Amino acid sequence: MTALRPFRFGVIAYDAQSKEEWIAKARRIEQLGYATLLVPDHLGKQLAPVPAILTAVEATRSLRVGSYVFDNDFRHPVMLAKEAATLDVLTGGRFELGVGAGYLRSEYEQSGLTYDAASVRVSRLEETIQVVKGLFAEEPLTFSGRYYTVTNLDGFPKPVQRPHPPLLIGGAGKRLLTLAAREASIVSIGAKAQGDGSGLDATDTTPAATRQKVAWIRQAAGERFNQLELNMIMYEVVVTEDRHHIARQLAGRFKTTDEQVLTLPHCLIGTSDQISEDLQRRREQYAISYIAVFDEHSEAFAPVVARLAGT
Repeated sequence: MTALRPFRFGVIAYDAQSKEEWIAKARRIEQLGYATLLVPDHLGKQLAPVPAILTAVEATRSLRVGSYVFDNDFRHPVMLAKEAATLDVLTGGRFELGVGAGYLRSEYEQSGLTYDAASVRVSRLEETIQVVKGLFAEEPLTFSGRYYTVTNLDGFPKPVQRPHPPLLIGGAGKRLLTLAAREASIVSIGAKAQGDGSGLDATDTTPAATRQKVAWIRQAAGERFNQLELNMIMYEVVVTEDRHHIARQLAGRFKTTDEQVLTLPHCLIGTSDQISEDLQRRREQYAISYIAVFDEHSEAFAPVVARLAGT
């Protein structure tokens, strides 16, 4: 039987025009009762995650912070391990390390990086996880893989959280979710990328798709499934008295019917009471307890956080 974990909520925040604005944003997220501030890793209009994470921690008292998620191909794993361990030390153990295989082709093209097939990107991520965990360990690491080689390197600093900060791996396909189930402490369930690498596939957000993803995670995790925290990003959150009207507006975007929009695990539409009930029901269905919303939804969603956080 699956043990239901308490609800935890995070805000995906990434944009500010000044230090003062970013500090105010972090403090407001903490004030609203969210557990974590999550910073993505993209090349567009957003702050760089490492300094943004540190600034948010210095401005708050207990808010946890995380990368959501570092694109593995933007950093060598040796440097990723060093930056992650340093973040954990300088945040006093409030850091959560999120890492993924990368999916936006445009970012690779803009930065001159080769956009390899998903199988290659996931293979690199597999090696990165081994390297990073090895450098977090007490003994020097020697590693020889297809993509990375490390020779007798003693990682420094060592993270405060032992054996390492909570590791979040996000994905949508079987192979990536299997890796996450075996190696991560937090598994983030997302939508698969469009075939052309232009973004995410909205049709991969259905209840059936989510059940399949959870089944892959459960199968790969085995006995450790109950130790995992399952996370999901909410692509749309609308607090409203007329959920059916909003569902009609969103049906085209998600390429489904009005009624089916209300069942999509990546969408929350309705009054605070209705959304709270939906989240509780979905936790029972999918075992998902860690919910991430975008910054622009954080204020409207706060009453749900107040009602459910920690329960």
